[in-house]
Amino acid sequence: MVTNAVASESPDPSIGVPYSARPATSMGTDLVSRLGTSRTAGSWVDSAGRPVVAVTDEKAADEVERAGARAKMVRHSMSDLKSATATLRSAPRVPGTAWALDYKSNEVVVRGDSTVSASDWSRLTDVAEGIGGFVRMERTEGTFTTRVNGAQPILSTAGRCSAGFNVTDGTTDYILTAGHCGPDGSVWFADDRGRKQVGSSLKGSFPGDDYSLVKYDSGRAGEGADVVAVGGGKGVRITGVADAEVGQKIFRSGSTSGLREGEVTALNATVNYPEGTVTGLIETNVCAEPGDSGGPMFADGIALGVTSGGSGDCTAGGTTFFQPVTKALTELGVKLIVAKQAGGTGASPAPAASQGAASPGSSAPVTGEDVSGLLTRLTDPRNVGPGLLVIAGSLVALVATRWIRAEQDRKAYRQHYSATWG
Repeated sequence: MVTNAVASESPDPSIGVPYSARPATSMGTDLVSRLGTSRTAGSWVDSAGRPVVAVTDEKAADEVERAGARAKMVRHSMSDLKSATATLRSAPRVPGTAWALDYKSNEVVVRGDSTVSASDWSRLTDVAEGIGGFVRMERTEGTFTTRVNGAQPILSTAGRCSAGFNVTDGTTDYILTAGHCGPDGSVWFADDRGRKQVGSSLKGSFPGDDYSLVKYDSGRAGEGADVVAVGGGKGVRITGVADAEVGQKIFRSGSTSGLREGEVTALNATVNYPEGTVTGLIETNVCAEPGDSGGPMFADGIALGVTSGGSGDCTAGGTTFFQPVTKALTELGVKLIVAKQAGGTGASPAPAASQGAASPGSSAPVTGEDVSGLLTRLTDPRNVGPGLLVIAGSLVALVATRWIRAEQDRKAYRQHYSATWG
């Protein structure tokens, strides 16, 4: 999603605030950090929005309960879980596999898609059995692929991708998107005829990570850079950035499958794409399809990730992985462009994390001279690339079906979150 703007650095609201008054996600993360990886095994938010911390001893459990969170006794610590993933990484690489830490079950879950042969799966199962009984093996339908082909698309010879969030280094503005979208130097356009040049890729990282910057040719994102579009001429204002939390309700937007809601199911996921291995990803149960790559994932107006890849689709469901925005910003040396705060003038990340029962954040029309016309062009179903014109008849039916589905999602979204919908 192409977005635009400038905003101020807001103070950390968690400083000096008792745990019971902090967001659930902050409480769980802080407790895990305080108690350490040998006494804890992650945290999540339950269905009531209360933080839960996995602990390995009674003293740690007492401290968690006193802080106002719920403790769950588990057998294996975070150190044990991370040691298991290190062993999996050291084994021969098998494309089509992925693993993540399931904090709720206190297991490492290893998945293999339909491309993994029986012999490769058997060898990986032997490795898992050597680690111990807390590694769970699962086969999954579909294939783990990167989601190239454009949400609100930017186009180049490398493919079609979605812009995620606008960022700045204080001098120049950039689009943060997925690293697999194209190598450094890729030139991106807003139209499939190459007449509306947006910018060029630089500082990408893929595989390993999955992020890159597209430098605006003008050097500026323009008015409204704090807004991500969600369809129907509407957008959500982005007010900050945070790390995701297991159990957190999230939203993802893309032009292929529209606005979708899901939940964070695991963190520190590793995916062995055909192109290479990516680590440190956010695993979710929100669906995505080819064309949603690089698009934004957020909750309560807080930026969390950009779409990397996954399996399945929005008919049968699936798993989608996201590059954490916090790591990308740190590695790239840029800040998120966020909505202006009262009395603020700059642009910087905000520290607050969204809770389990999330709303999408404050809404606003998608505006700006540089972006409004661009969004109109980018959401035009005719901008699908010349290669697909060969199946134009089928495409008409497909686009119509997806438009109806996306429109239904937008109406449901507006009805459910009417309090924050502009």
